[in-house]
Amino acid sequence: MNYFKGILSGLAAIIIAQLISWRWPLFNGSKATGLAAIEGLFVETLFSPLFWVLAIVLFAIFFAASRANNKPLRVVFFWIPTLTTSGLALAIASLIAYTVIRFRSS
Repeated sequence: MNYFKGILSGLAAIIIAQLISWRWPLFNGSKATGLAAIEGLFVETLFSPLFWVLAIVLFAIFFAASRANNKPLRVVFFWIPTLTTSGLALAIASLIAYTVIRFRSS
C-alpha cells in the first residue's frame, strides 16, 4: 500500500505542478497557435525550475499526509486531492484518445 501511496502522490504532484506552472508562459508573447502552442507550453514547463520545485513540494505534502495518523487529515490532504487529480487526468486522456481514434478513421 505504501508503494501505491507514493506513486499516487508523485502522479498528483506532477499533474498539479504542470497545471499551475504552465499559466505563466502564456503571457510571454509567443506567436505559436493551436497544438504547437500547447505542446510548447508543456515542454517549456518541464524544463522550468518552478515546475520541479512545485512538484517536489507537493509530493512531500501528499506523501507526508498519506502517512498521517489522523484520519480526517489524511482524507483531506491526501485522498481527496490525489484521487480527484488522477481521475480528472485519466478522464481527459481517455477523451483525447477516443477523439483521436474516432476521427482518424473517418
